[in-house]
Amino acid sequence: MDLTTAVWRTSSYTNANSNHCVEVTDSPGASAVRDTKHRGLGALLFDSPEWRAFIDAAKRDTF
Repeated sequence: MDLTTAVWRTSSYTNANSNHCVEVTDSPGASAVRDTKHRGLGALLFDSPEWRAFIDAAKRDTF
C-alpha cells in the first residue's frame, strides 16, 4: 500500500484535549492507521476483513 499520496482522516474521537489521536486511510482491500502525534513512525496496515472486524468489535464495546 503506497501511503505517499494517501488522504488521511482523523478519528471522530480525536479532539484538542484528547490523547487518543489516530488517523486512518483506506484503499481497495486495505486500511492503514497511524498516530497523529508521531506520523513519522509509520503506519499499521490491515487487510479489509481484519479492519472491519476491529471496527465492529470497537463499536460493541464501550470505553
